[in-house]
Order: sequence, then C-alpha cells, then structure tokens
Amino acid sequence: MGLVGGGGQAQYILVHEGLLVEIPDNLDFVQAAGVPEVFMTAHDGLFTQAGLQMGERVLIHAAGSGVGTAAIQLANATGATTFGTSRTPGKLERASKLGLDFGLSSQNFAAEVNRLTNNGGVHVVLDFIGAPYLEQNLDALTAWGRIVFLSTMGGVQANVNLGMLMSKRISMRGCTLRTRTLEEKLTVTRRFATSVLPLLASGKVKPVIEQVYSMEEVGKAHVEMGENKNFGKLIVRVD
Repeated sequence: MGLVGGGGQAQYILVHEGLLVEIPDNLDFVQAAGVPEVFMTAHDGLFTQAGLQMGERVLIHAAGSGVGTAAIQLANATGATTFGTSRTPGKLERASKLGLDFGLSSQNFAAEVNRLTNNGGVHVVLDFIGAPYLEQNLDALTAWGRIVFLSTMGGVQANVNLGMLMSKRISMRGCTLRTRTLEEKLTVTRRFATSVLPLLASGKVKPVIEQVYSMEEVGKAHVEMGENKNFGKLIVRVD
C-alpha cells in the first residue's frame, strides 16, 4: 500500500517504490486501501507540522472524515485529549468509539472548547474547513497554539485578527501532500512506517471504512461522498 499522485481509481497504477509500505498481516487489501492517504496525512499534520505532544489538547474538525477518524485515533494513542466537530451528531457518537473525548457542534465550537477547558483552550487545531472557522479557531487556541490547514472546503478568503494572533503567539501552517516533491513524500512515508505501522499491526488504530464499491459503482461512490453521508472512507474495489 502507498501514496499515489492521483489516478488511483484504476486497474493498474505506477508508484515509486519508496512510497510503498508493507501491509500488516491483520489487514486485507480492502482495509489497506483505506490507510495510506488518510493516516499519512493525519500523522504528518498532527506530529510533523503541528508538533503535537503527549498530554496536549487537539481540536480536529470534520471528525467523521477519513483523515479525521485517523487523526482522532493517532492523537488518542499519543495520550492527547481530543475535541472534534461535525455537522452530523451521529458522526460524533461514532467518533467517540475511536477515542474522541469531546464531540462539539460546528456552530459554536470555540465557546464549547473554552468552557470544557476552563478557558485553557487547545494546543493544536487540525482544520479542513478554512475561512469560516478561522476566527473561532484563533479563539479556541491557547498561548503558543498551532493551526494546520489541510483543506479549505469552506473557502479560502478570511479576515485575520492579527492582535489575537500576536498576543497568543499562534502559528499557522498550510500543507498538502499532493504538491510535495518526491523527496518530501518519501520522508512522510518513512515517518509513517516507523510510527504508525506498528499501531496498525497491533490493532491500536484501524482504517474506518463505510462502504466498498465495485469499479462499476464508482459514480455512486462519488455521489455518496458529495452528500457527506459517509463516516470514514469509501473504497472502490477492482475484482
């Protein structure tokens, strides 16, 4: 299993050998298909980019997404306290079984974070939404807090309260996997193999798969994904 630079919905693909890792014995090919993109993204965002430490508090948006479910499990395995948001309450209930400590509404999550932490805030925010959440993200962060933007599903243009950014000494970083060089992707893969593969092999973390589709059903899979109904990953299987 490994990273691809696009075109993964095909019968045959070509991948650099350094981007491949061995599938643990306790995972089959379908489960393995739900691992690399989400767990590598989550691990890189939480630990390489944000520097999440044991005992810290982290806010993970889109808690029911593929990357969100991976991030919750990895943060929980590290001993971090996890907060998560979703527009669907049912997804928060399912995420709690993965180690989510506090499920929050996506509407007023900053106020909830500050109430639950006695105004201590969180140390890290992993964000997929972008502009609409920025103001609340800043409010929810503690001093020396870090935000990592992995996607901008809600928009890219936002006003920034520079006063809060400066007074709290907040760091913001944006990153994607697709635009990185081969050397950077090789580094991400090596770190994943060292830190995450043992957790997968022991069953401490696992890919979360909502539905498996045949190649002929790929259109249906895209519709389901567009309607935001899935919890975790949708897998297309080539028989």
